[in-house]
Amino acid sequence: MNARELLEVLTVAERLKDTTRHSWTKNGRHESVAEHSWMTALMAFFIKDQFPDADMDRVIKMCLIHDLGEAFTGDIPTFHKTSANEQTEEDKLADWLKTLPADCAEEMKYLYREMAERKTTEAKIFKALDGLEALVQHNLADLSTWIPLEYELNMVYADDKIAFSDYLKELREEIRKDTIGKIEKSEHNKKPD
Repeated sequence: MNARELLEVLTVAERLKDTTRHSWTKNGRHESVAEHSWMTALMAFFIKDQFPDADMDRVIKMCLIHDLGEAFTGDIPTFHKTSANEQTEEDKLADWLKTLPADCAEEMKYLYREMAERKTTEAKIFKALDGLEALVQHNLADLSTWIPLEYELNMVYADDKIAFSDYLKELREEIRKDTIGKIEKSEHNKKPD
């Protein structure tokens, strides 16, 4: 990729810094899609020793690129996203990939296909981390930012994505404990003395 092509790609990717998600940060502002992707990639980096047979560099690439389509469509929370929304995002992303240098576009297409099929260990790890990061972020945010649906969602979300790994099951359980503690602390604080 030459220097000009790189700058053009970064101009599109930079949109994700201003594309907010439903999630909030610990300090009370909406999280950006870029921040979510970064934290997911960071999680992959830190758990690489748990998956010695997996190509964790590939997992990190998946984490970094997985939401690039949202640079064109914005973020739609999982519980509101329809198949039509997903198709629009895929179409816009596919159109953009056609503008990239061939080697880069081919690698990204392959990674997107692998993520969608979720057959490889790497794709399974990525998908689990994508869901788990959202739960971690919800636990870090103030409970007042949660909508009623999220009390239940934070207890069960991503359970189906972690079943293949004992380590990810353990991580999921620790996240669930944090969710329970957060809710109980809030309820305790609401009770009159």
